[in-house]
Amino acid sequence: MNKTLKPLTMATLACLTLQSPAQAASIDGPPVFWKISMYGNPRALTSGMEALAAKAAEETDGNFQIKIFYADQLGNSRENLDGLKLNAFEGAGICNFYHPGKNPAWMVFSLPFLPIGDPDVQKATFKKMFEHPAIVADMANWNAIPYASGLLPQYEIMGKGPAPTEIDGWAGLRVRAGGGLGDAMEKLGAINQTLSASETLTAFQNGTVDAAAFPMTYAHVAFKINEEADWYTSNLAPGTSECGWVLNKTAFEALPEAYQTFLMDNRDLVLDTEQAAYAAADETNFALFEETLDKITYTDAQIAEIRERAARPVWDEWVAANQGDFDAQGVLDDLLQYAEEAAAAN
Repeated sequence: MNKTLKPLTMATLACLTLQSPAQAASIDGPPVFWKISMYGNPRALTSGMEALAAKAAEETDGNFQIKIFYADQLGNSRENLDGLKLNAFEGAGICNFYHPGKNPAWMVFSLPFLPIGDPDVQKATFKKMFEHPAIVADMANWNAIPYASGLLPQYEIMGKGPAPTEIDGWAGLRVRAGGGLGDAMEKLGAINQTLSASETLTAFQNGTVDAAAFPMTYAHVAFKINEEADWYTSNLAPGTSECGWVLNKTAFEALPEAYQTFLMDNRDLVLDTEQAAYAAADETNFALFEETLDKITYTDAQIAEIRERAARPVWDEWVAANQGDFDAQGVLDDLLQYAEEAAAAN
């Protein structure tokens, strides 16, 4: 059974992001200004990096400034890795399924129905995967290093029109889903639409998409999908993706050692703040969804059939498609092992 994080108040979240005055200016160093490229607007996903930026400024007395540039100001969401390779900025938020060919090993994060529904298991698993040689190698090709996972919650799907209360109801639906989740939806007969998050609302409004998978619940609200939808799935839990944070390798290596240490020592701040923000958003959003949308809840038998049709077959196909380029089976096996170890430790 998935564990749900307890929602935190905004005051509690603030405590995660701010240090006491006694801890200010504890790191000496030169003035440094970092630009982080991000798509979309400030939201729960970005709360962790905002917390990091606040702490960096405070602990260096304003010398280490980290600024997130939102809404594709520095580059298109599909081109952030290119920007890092060109040294256009010092860090970026990326979504692996926006550019699968650029980060093929990272697509393991988007395989459907992985055993990472528990937030603690997901955090422990993805932290270890961010140090995996294949994951590091993908970023090295773009002058980047993995920094902190976005730890996106399990996806659910919102849509317009007749709700797919039966499994066959997915046939023919145009569903925005990425990576292995998109492959899983195709196994159910849906037509996969690989739209970016920012493009999805417009697609709903002009009628070119019927449903969209987003991290439940914050992302549906952040991108206003709930304002267009008629229904949502409540217990499909088909998986997630990796929309996390990577740093410019050249810029990181040019930092004073004290700043490098600060960044690496505060990855948990980013992760914990994200997860707390997701939980806080759920407190409000679930109540809103209950009032405005039809809720689809599948039976255990339906979920079992969906997983049989759309889980392991997609895993096997992903391994077969990539095994010649890198040890895809090894990457998947390691992720599953890390998840098993994390579950046993909780």
